[in-house]
Amino acid sequence: MNPERIVIVGTGQAGGWAAKTLRDEGFAGCIIAVGEELHAPYERPPLSKAVLAGKAAPATTRIFPDELWRGLAVDWMPGRRAVALDRIAKVIRLDDGTEIRYDRLLLATGGRARALSVSTPAGGGIHTLRTLDDALVLAKLLPSCGRLLIIGAGWIGLEVAATARQSGTPVHVVEAQSRVCARALPAAIASRLQSLHQRHGVTFSLGATVARIETGATGGLCAWLGDGTAVAADCIVAGLGMIANDTLAQDAGITCANGIVVDALCATSDPHVFAAGDVAMAPSRWAGETIRLESWQNAQDQGIAAARSMLGHDAPYDPVPRFWSDQYDTHIQIVGLPKPSHRIAIREGNDADHFIAFALDGNRVRAAIGFNGGRDMRVARALVERATIVDPERLLDAGIDLKNVETGVA
Repeated sequence: MNPERIVIVGTGQAGGWAAKTLRDEGFAGCIIAVGEELHAPYERPPLSKAVLAGKAAPATTRIFPDELWRGLAVDWMPGRRAVALDRIAKVIRLDDGTEIRYDRLLLATGGRARALSVSTPAGGGIHTLRTLDDALVLAKLLPSCGRLLIIGAGWIGLEVAATARQSGTPVHVVEAQSRVCARALPAAIASRLQSLHQRHGVTFSLGATVARIETGATGGLCAWLGDGTAVAADCIVAGLGMIANDTLAQDAGITCANGIVVDALCATSDPHVFAAGDVAMAPSRWAGETIRLESWQNAQDQGIAAARSMLGHDAPYDPVPRFWSDQYDTHIQIVGLPKPSHRIAIREGNDADHFIAFALDGNRVRAAIGFNGGRDMRVARALVERATIVDPERLLDAGIDLKNVETGVA
């Protein structure tokens, strides 16, 4: 039966694109979108960059112009939280008691910033960066922050570090792993990213944990590391990753495992309930397992795919994973999923911050990482998508066009 009423819980990148796609696909029924935030759907990448630097107004982060969002005729309910899901009655209940019936339900609930698990002073000064409001608070604090401590050297932590250094703020980063971006980058590439930050004045404590945070003896804050080292700061940002907001689904008996488990059509264990974006654990042939992709690109594309699936389209979603980050004047792109078993081959560019690294399984290209890779990354993406077998010597020779490195011999 074709749905007449579709409810979307979560109005971020995935939820916003799902609503637009439903209308683009000709759905004329009722769309209700419930969002905890008061803001219309917006993009997160600018939060740790232009918004944090005070160079972009909140309105510039919106996914759609206001007139387009209004033109979708979505019954938008901002500042509301879904607290219960009755799958038998096909009803969700909001925090004010309102009950909303659905024919199809999309859970695009994203995630929340992981909080510090150590003791901290009651006076504040410790922040996370996940929402637009978080970014606006930090943007006001950053100019007067004499010393910034960032806990966590993942993407968010390093993007905040780059933005802060460009404004002249001293930055120290503490990371429990032995290298930066340990989950995403091979060691050879992580060391280059760390070097980029060090050249801009960032200092690091790697393989270090924070034991406790106290008020400093002369004001500000003091983070005590596990080895007894004290790090003074005026402001602390915890960049410890995110926790998937899957409680609503779990409580309703929908299968979850570090996120809401979906199939290739974005459907959950309940055929009337779908999930997309940062909260969705989906099968990936690129990973060889079910994974959760936390990226701008996936949130948009999976939101689109889920909308089509809710309307009955049979189009499995399994894109090559893609990710990007801007730090200083370096544009970082990742296509595919580098694994520890892959051999890393680096095609050097003009300097240390211009190169493309390929993750090879034998001579087959499985992933590519570009620092200021430019248009060559388009070719690199094609090599990854086709799992191309290449001649390693030609691959590393920057004088040979990437289009001419395929060999066809394993």
